[in-house]
Parts: sequence; C-alpha cells; structure tokens
Amino acid sequence: MAKATSKSQDVDKFIKDAAGLDTKREKEIGQHIGYRYDVNLVPDYARVTPFLTKYMEMMGWDDLNWLEDVHMGYEEGRPAIFDRNCNGWVTIPPDVKLPEDQQGRDMMARELLIKFQMSKKHPLWDLKRAYKKF
Repeated sequence: MAKATSKSQDVDKFIKDAAGLDTKREKEIGQHIGYRYDVNLVPDYARVTPFLTKYMEMMGWDDLNWLEDVHMGYEEGRPAIFDRNCNGWVTIPPDVKLPEDQQGRDMMARELLIKFQMSKKHPLWDLKRAYKKF
C-alpha cells in the first residue's frame, strides 16, 4: 500500500496564488495558461465569430488551431491580448465594448489578435520592410 503524503496538493493553487505559476512559459508571461486547469476555457465553437469562421476556412483548418490558447487578459488593469510574435501585450482600445462572459471576450481576443497581426501597425511589418528581398 502506498504511503500517504503528509501534505496534499491544493487543486486550486493555480487559481488562488500567483506564486503557483507552474510552467516556464507561465512564469515568462506572468499568468496561468487557463485551459490547462479549467476545461471550461476550451473554445465554444458555437460562438466563433463570422470573421474567425472565414479565417479558418481560408486557412483550411477544422478548428481554431493555435488560437485555442489565446485568451483576453489584462495588462495594467486594461483588457489586453498577449501576442507571442512581438512578445508583448496588445491593449484593447477603451471604446471597444467587451462581451460580458469569458468565452465572448476570448473569441473577441482571437479576432482582434489576427486583425492586429495582419495590420501594418504590427511590429513584424517593420521587419518585412527592412529585410524584404523582392
């Protein structure tokens, strides 16, 4: 019979304590990767926006692929999305009305992130201009 440990692990340690950041990536970005702990954060495909539906069709994807782990977070108290390509937070303009629920905010975050990454305001456009060969 296995020996009982004197200290049981708190299943809510990741929710209650910021020091409970578990993985190297969580420590780098300073927040939890929520769907690792809460299955309710997996995207609700019934709520995919028309823009995201068209994007998935154009990309030939059956699901949101890499966008599944994009969630709306907060940077200095303002709604924001973490963009891995520029390794920084992209804040949501204050005049944008956010959905009341997390699934709605996450779908909005995914759409805004793609639109930002495709816009000429994204930092990768500077690299394209500097290093474009044709």
